[in-house]
Amino acid sequence: MTDTRAIALIAAAAIVTALIRFLPFLLLGGRRKTPEYITYLGKVLPYAIMGMLVVYCLRGVTPLVWPHGLPELLAVAAVAGLHLWRRNTLLSIAGGTVCYMVLIQFIFK
Repeated sequence: MTDTRAIALIAAAAIVTALIRFLPFLLLGGRRKTPEYITYLGKVLPYAIMGMLVVYCLRGVTPLVWPHGLPELLAVAAVAGLHLWRRNTLLSIAGGTVCYMVLIQFIFK
């Protein structure tokens, strides 16, 4: 790839990234109050996205074949337990991921 083409690609990526970041401010104009539908979406979307992630992560579980979904079940329990204990989403997801990887790499080979 030539230097000019690389520079053009980097510039295009930078412009698109900046545009995506500034677009909400440009669309909403100088309003001080956030519109109600944006506030509503901010309340309901995190739960909807988490539900979709759970379905996506557990879509390939086969309960009739060894290990019968046991690593996934234990990892989900770890996520729920960590979240109830610490109320920290990042810790919950990271802890569940580490738990799942340890289970499938070392215990349920």
